[in-house]
Amino acid sequence: MVRFGIVGFGLHAVRRLMPGFALAQRCRVTALSSREMEKARESAAAYKIPQAFDSTAELCQSREVDAVLVTTPNALHLSDVLTAIEHGKPVLCEKPMAMNASEARQMVEAARSAGVLLGVAHIFRFEDSVARFRERIAAGQIGRPIFARSEFSYLGKAHARKWLTDAALAGGGPIGDVGVHCVDALQHILQDRIVRLGARGMWDKESGGVEAAAVLALEFERGTLGSVMVSMRADYRTPVEFVGDEGSLRADDGLTVDHPITLELRRSGKVVETEEISNKLAYARQVDEFADAVEGKAPFPVRGEQGWQNQEILDAAFRGLKSGKIEDVPQVA
Repeated sequence: MVRFGIVGFGLHAVRRLMPGFALAQRCRVTALSSREMEKARESAAAYKIPQAFDSTAELCQSREVDAVLVTTPNALHLSDVLTAIEHGKPVLCEKPMAMNASEARQMVEAARSAGVLLGVAHIFRFEDSVARFRERIAAGQIGRPIFARSEFSYLGKAHARKWLTDAALAGGGPIGDVGVHCVDALQHILQDRIVRLGARGMWDKESGGVEAAAVLALEFERGTLGSVMVSMRADYRTPVEFVGDEGSLRADDGLTVDHPITLELRRSGKVVETEEISNKLAYARQVDEFADAVEGKAPFPVRGEQGWQNQEILDAAFRGLKSGKIEDVPQVA
């Protein structure tokens, strides 16, 4: 049983992580940290977590912590991950991995030098819907993929994570917050990588120093063309669609964990097959698979290098917003 310490215990831990740990079979939470000690103690008491801290270093020093899960605002990921690595703790870092690719590279190189496991919490890699998209496309059900589309929107004006519109803490708006989910899922499903992209954004008076919405035009190495649309101004939705030369696969809210979804296979404009899928075990699967990697039972599916690669994509998107040009995406070995 692997014992996790959660760094930056907040809304995400309450809404997603703790329900996931409640379903996990091979790990549990034994410690948490928050910037305010009183808040840390209150959260620990509420969730019956034995230890509470107000610093990452103190949590990492605990003998009751085998692995660290970093869930702090994006600007703090680098220092928190490096602290965990310095203490020899395997660390799972929330997405986006960092503020930029340079920071992600520092994390990866530090983990390599220390021989410490570093993973990135791309939760959609652990969804059954994503697995079924990947399996069915690999089996040739739509032929050669021509188009790939992923969208992710949510209402962000009154969001509890107020730091999302602070560029100094978030680094960007929905491109980094949820766009990274989209590009990671598309690459994983297609088993292909994004090599070039273009970006357009929208800003408003409530979005602060970050974009409120954006669209990315993607070029994959094997020729598939993709689009990602993200927004903090529209109702929650996560449609996913792949169009090939022999058919298409799509699902409304194809990435959600909140309710079952229906995957549709279409040919000649007609639905020829449907499959109902639930992603309710995604968060439990993510931490259980990291626990397996900590114990040397299996490799973790999303290593730090993949988080770094996704950060290169985000950086290219932010360059594209400024330049208005198609930007190349550097490839991580």
